[in-house]
Amino acid sequence: MPLECREELFSLPEGLFGLNLSASMSVYYQCQRCTACCQRPGFVRITEAEIPRIAAHLGLEEAEFIQRFTRLTPQRSGLALLDKPNGECLYLENGGCLLQAVKPSQCVGFPNTWNYPGWRETCKAIPLKNEESGTQELRKGMKASLFS
Repeated sequence: MPLECREELFSLPEGLFGLNLSASMSVYYQCQRCTACCQRPGFVRITEAEIPRIAAHLGLEEAEFIQRFTRLTPQRSGLALLDKPNGECLYLENGGCLLQAVKPSQCVGFPNTWNYPGWRETCKAIPLKNEESGTQELRKGMKASLFS
């Protein structure tokens, strides 16, 4: 999808990936960078717009980054970051994210736009009642991840 079309995702009634990021969000969870979500096996999908930013951050050409550090998603509909053999994110090092400055929108959205069963037992995110500021923070993070 061309970059200019992605901007429209935020003006659609259902928002990004079918998610409504409106003020109706009753609780916003503020990430504490505990890395609980990074330690679980799964697919961290990356968008076409995120590839050049991540590659540049790692000092790689886009083609090299794609070949060495991504895989096809099960539906063959896009790319995802590789995992370590134990299932955790390849970019989780010494209790932190090597991609923090350019982390994918999927990572930015956790646990507000997606989560996994039992996530509250391991995740240290702080629930905030201030709907508008939480929604704005999430929207800002998602846009920065997709359009930077």
